[in-house]
Amino acid sequence: MVLQHLPRELTTPTPAERVVERCRVLAAVSEEPARLTRRFATPAMQQANALVGGWMAGAGMSVRTDAAGNLVGRADGADPAAGTLLLGSHLDTVRDAGAFDGPLGVLSAVACVAALRDAGVLLPFAVEVLGFSDEEGLRFGTAYLGSRAVAGTFDAALLELTDDDGITARDALAGFGGDPAGVPGASRRGERILGYVEVHIEQGPVLEERDAPVGVVTAIAGATRAEVRFTGVAGHAGTVPMASRHDAACAVAEFVLAVEAAGRQTEGLVATVGRLSALPGAPNVVPGGAVASLDVRHAEDAVRDGAVARLRAEARDIAAGRGLRLDWSPRLDSAAVAVDPELTARLARVVSARGLPDVRLASGAGHDGVALSELCPIAMLFVRCAGGLSHHPDESVAVADVAVALDVLRDFVVGLAAG
Repeated sequence: MVLQHLPRELTTPTPAERVVERCRVLAAVSEEPARLTRRFATPAMQQANALVGGWMAGAGMSVRTDAAGNLVGRADGADPAAGTLLLGSHLDTVRDAGAFDGPLGVLSAVACVAALRDAGVLLPFAVEVLGFSDEEGLRFGTAYLGSRAVAGTFDAALLELTDDDGITARDALAGFGGDPAGVPGASRRGERILGYVEVHIEQGPVLEERDAPVGVVTAIAGATRAEVRFTGVAGHAGTVPMASRHDAACAVAEFVLAVEAAGRQTEGLVATVGRLSALPGAPNVVPGGAVASLDVRHAEDAVRDGAVARLRAEARDIAAGRGLRLDWSPRLDSAAVAVDPELTARLARVVSARGLPDVRLASGAGHDGVALSELCPIAMLFVRCAGGLSHHPDESVAVADVAVALDVLRDFVVGLAAG
């Protein structure tokens, strides 16, 4: 693993500038030179946890890493019986990522705790800031490994998934310093959890179009992920006649176009193949194998499920027509999630009380709140991002918008304490 040199954090005059600067400092922690890639249970994630853990400690929190590799900072409340409010987001990234998807939510939460401490505010309940270890699913093809552990819905079978190097999630987590056998103990079930609130960049253009710095999330779209593998027969590119070939790459090309067509034909559906490989991967060999990732999302589960079923049937037809074997491996099936009405209404009231536009919008992207919704009430606050751009190194937010988000989050927490 290659870890980039960390720039020294700058001293900045406002909390929002500090959050933005810290996001950019954290973006230098990567597995790859010249671009940000930070996968689950890697040395880069260890360095990220250490860096953010230091900022948590500086805000007065106790800091630990749980069995699933999640970073947890805790500020105790005045009344141990009052429960715990969870804030945060994820610290892993996609490949060639931007600086703000995930870390903005973690570092905004750290800034909120620091602001309350500096103002001498002692809440009745505890606040925990969570930096989840795997939301994007880049390494093992499935999402929410970290937040599912906290929610108590982690399936032990996920530990047997392998990455591109053949390393299992079990071995990766153990090498990271986590505890595969202890992952069930990371669950917070049975505790008094008041809710989970996440600040996140919008990852879309709505807030820019509405000229609003923040927006309140109304729902999170459901998502299905699968690995689709076609297996044929490899052969010499110069000697196997075209009519005799069982070319897996041609099959996967057909499937990619079928996925695109499905997304274009169904209102509100988005369908994506984001990763492709042809095997054995030599220029003079007819591919005997080909693998595609599949990601399908819609706000209505029935629509999404129907689209996935049709794509699976189409993949079977493609394989049969070319004399190939099809292996369809589900990696994620996440239902659409409605946010908690009470917490969401509280967020919206704080936004309106500050004279800001009351923009409500659904999230097409998945978030750790999907997993946490099975543990406790959830709410989300979106922050405007430049051009709606995300999952890209040019991802950007304005300091002024982050300042608004910090004010809203602080007022929300104080208001929750007031009842």
